Amino acid sequence: MPVAISSRMKRPLFRRGVVSLSLARVLALGGLAVAPLIPSTVHAAAPQVRTQAPGFYRMRLGDFEVTALSDGTVPQTIRDIATHTTPERVTALLARDLLQDPVETSINAFLINTGTALVLVDTGVGNLFGPDVGGRLQQSLRAAGYQPEQVDMVLLTHIHSDHSGGLMTGASRAFPNAVLRVHARETDFWLSPENLAKAGEARKFFEEARAMVVPYQDAGKLKPFGDKDVLVPGIRAVPAPGHTPGHCIYVVESQGQRLVLWGDLMHFGPVQLREPAVTVSYDADSRAAAAQRARVFAESAGRGDLVGLDHMPFPGLGRLAVDGKGYRWIPANYTSLQR
Repeated sequence: MPVAISSRMKRPLFRRGVVSLSLARVLALGGLAVAPLIPSTVHAAAPQVRTQAPGFYRMRLGDFEVTALSDGTVPQTIRDIATHTTPERVTALLARDLLQDPVETSINAFLINTGTALVLVDTGVGNLFGPDVGGRLQQSLRAAGYQPEQVDMVLLTHIHSDHSGGLMTGASRAFPNAVLRVHARETDFWLSPENLAKAGEARKFFEEARAMVVPYQDAGKLKPFGDKDVLVPGIRAVPAPGHTPGHCIYVVESQGQRLVLWGDLMHFGPVQLREPAVTVSYDADSRAAAAQRARVFAESAGRGDLVGLDHMPFPGLGRLAVDGKGYRWIPANYTSLQR
């Protein structure tokens, strides 16, 4: 006898709990079918690389192309070398930027292509600080699309080893076709036999200066300049002695746009931006260095200059704004566009 099926029995079984039970059974059965297809081998994690990419950052300045180049970093224990302050104050200022000693300090250089000349400002430390510190300028230069043989002129803000150490590669000039320009007061000081003889504990710095600069002098490629000498159209030097006797900053201008390359006018942003009177133990004349910093800080903040710094975090480009009794750093806005 046929079984009568009620209308309720004809309805699909989508009641709560029924469908979930059915799906659970399907998934369980499917899992049994698929499981043999999953590889049983477990691969090891990829090895860590532990190196940075070559560092360069390109920007337009009017008709010029400016490329910031990284030579790497150097660890600095700032509380040990900052002067006209206290270690406790330095520690407190660093903490405001979530930093503590030693601080990895950038070593930057700047390449300017004017369209008619290729000019490099500072050369990093080379191998003078050892194999793991700095020494990356040539790699960064090539990664940026240039060869060292193409550099027409090297300008030094001063001859300290972290600015001149990249002038040589072994026994060869690293920039064989370049003319080396540096203020005459700087060469007179660092290349003086009399100063070398009485240098005492600082003798090493004079010897390094001679090792980097004299090969260019011997090749007829060293051309010191004076206060008012013209270097390259669009690039001029402004003497700012204090950190060293012939320390200079460079003003780069094209089509109404302006970039000022400060060299070692400032070393430690988190400290000296807030307290510009703080100096460093290797200032030749700390009072003059502090006075130059106070003057240039005020002028650049007032004009809104774009500034390039050798020891601000790479690429070291930005502007200053007045912040109470000190200043704050406004990094240049990153752009991937070349207009």
